[in-house]
Amino acid sequence: MTRRIAYLPLATYPEAIADEAIRAAAAFAGPLGCALSATTFEVDLPRTTSVLGDLLIDIPGLVQANEERSRAECHRLQGLIGGVAASHLDVQCTARKVAWGLELDDAAAEARYFDLALLPWSGETTAAQDMAQVVVFGSGRPAILVPPTARPAPLEHIVIAWDGSRVAARALGDALPFLAEGGLISVLTVRDEKPLSGSDLAGALASSLLKRGFNAKPLETTLGKRTIAEALQDTAQSNGAQLLAMGGFGHSRVRDFVLGGATKGILTQLRLPILLSH
Repeated sequence: MTRRIAYLPLATYPEAIADEAIRAAAAFAGPLGCALSATTFEVDLPRTTSVLGDLLIDIPGLVQANEERSRAECHRLQGLIGGVAASHLDVQCTARKVAWGLELDDAAAEARYFDLALLPWSGETTAAQDMAQVVVFGSGRPAILVPPTARPAPLEHIVIAWDGSRVAARALGDALPFLAEGGLISVLTVRDEKPLSGSDLAGALASSLLKRGFNAKPLETTLGKRTIAEALQDTAQSNGAQLLAMGGFGHSRVRDFVLGGATKGILTQLRLPILLSH
């Protein structure tokens, strides 16, 4: 018997993501039919010495204090996740000590061993954006960004942002296994954002899904004065969707990310759970 396992990576240095977002991400695994594997990353800071600096500031003491704070946060977060999962979720928590600056790359590499990553989101820290970018573009696995306002429930309505591209097709394939039996897929195109390869892309995909036994309908909107990220999220929310699935446009080279407009907007202004595939 097979089972799906979601991966939840949590950095602790220099700042941790808000507890509300972590609780929401952990709880999201249950309705997806996933067990949860959470990793907390304890920082290993470099030891640097300077005769003049050591006279003015106790650098070794500061390093040790920050490492101890990171270690304590790992233990606290494991207890937090355990509390969320206590009654309804199969969860495993581990802690890893990694050199400062390598925790995001380690998270992306570890995510490859799971079905998807669940990434807690908070607009109050850049840590969420950093983790999302590295995992989405470096893991090769789908990732769901989960805001603190998300409420765990079976996914009965998914919106797929559809432009006929390879990454959009991958996002659709990654999202379908998590749709509840008999659930609705709304195929969303934005007519005036960029040239599209056909006049009725949403209708064509909805028809294909219907032939395959899914409940699907086309959905169109216009950009107007909104950004593409606002248009996608506005339309998904106004139609009662619980998840927006979309391709992640961009590439990375030595961690300098060049992001597509929709991806960049989503990563900075997240309003509902969003599945990103690259």
